[in-house]
Amino acid sequence: MIGPLGLPMTVADLPPPDTTRWVIRRKAEVVAAVNGGLLTIEQVLDRYGLTLEEFAGWQRGFDRSGMRGLRVTRIKHYRDQYQRQLRY
Repeated sequence: MIGPLGLPMTVADLPPPDTTRWVIRRKAEVVAAVNGGLLTIEQVLDRYGLTLEEFAGWQRGFDRSGMRGLRVTRIKHYRDQYQRQLRY
C-alpha cells in the first residue's frame, strides 16, 4: 500500500507501538494504514493505546484537510474552515 508521503508502506514502516510523541507524519501513517487496509481500527487502538474518539479525530482531520488537518495547534482553524465550506 502507498503511505501518505507517496512511498510504499508495510506494517514494519508504521510507528512503533510504544510511540508517545504523535507528530503529523506518524498520525498520517496510522490513518493511511487503516484506510489502505493494512490494519483495522481495532488493531490500531490496541497497538497504540488510542481511544476511538482520538483516532476518529485524526481520520476526520486527515480526510478534510490532508496532513495539515492533523496539526494539533491548527485543529480549530481547520474545523472552522470546513464548517464555512459546508455553508456555501
